[in-house]
Amino acid sequence: MKIINDVLIPSETETGNTLPAETGNYAAVRFNAMKHGVLSRHVVLLHEDRAEFDTLRDALIVEHQPSGATELHLVEELAGILWRKRRVLMAEGAKINEGLRSAANSPELMMPAAVPLERGLSGKNVDFQDLLKASPEELAERRREAELDLAATRKAAVILRKGGKDVYEKARRALISESRDWWDGYVEDEKYPATAEGLAQFIRETLEPICLQMEREARFQPEFKAQTLGESLQIHRLEKLNRYETHLDRKFERTLAMLLKLKQLRTA
Repeated sequence: MKIINDVLIPSETETGNTLPAETGNYAAVRFNAMKHGVLSRHVVLLHEDRAEFDTLRDALIVEHQPSGATELHLVEELAGILWRKRRVLMAEGAKINEGLRSAANSPELMMPAAVPLERGLSGKNVDFQDLLKASPEELAERRREAELDLAATRKAAVILRKGGKDVYEKARRALISESRDWWDGYVEDEKYPATAEGLAQFIRETLEPICLQMEREARFQPEFKAQTLGESLQIHRLEKLNRYETHLDRKFERTLAMLLKLKQLRTA
């Protein structure tokens, strides 16, 4: 045994640890904290990362450099409070994810709530799981594509109404490739004749209503996303966690004030 700054330290042969004598007060107390910490043995649960907690506790020891068992206890108390706050954040994230899953699986509720003044938005063409992962740039690109699709469809309809030579082929080429392939599939299945009249009927009855719906839904995708994220929060479900976090904050403040006061009295 040897004494460094009034702290009893086991020798290297007794512990198997190397601790240079010149490391001074912090090293001595740090060794005691790692070897004899009472609180830290019970703070970390079996499924949690002990090394991560030790890193947090050691960082607080470096910052506050406790001297004696009481100051060391207070520093360990600070580490335990921060560790519990980490659990609160994990629990909060789990609650939000649970709400997010529920909201994303209810597009028929989300869409009317997001744009209450818009009628006829069903959400059938919106993948809410994909929507929540999309960036603002991706949402803007989807809206641009929907607008181009609708514009091309309406252009084809105008060409057909004007008539003239090769009107069928001109109108067909005016469609975007996906709409053109869809039309060709209908022709192959003999659902519509490959004529100007058949194409006009297809646009009027099927293509333009769908393009219009998709353009409207793409226009309001940022609102759908914001509504879904907002619904997932469900603040009332986080109230108990928030109260517990407030309790931890106050406990941290009191413990830190006590530690600083004790160090002040000792140095005085």
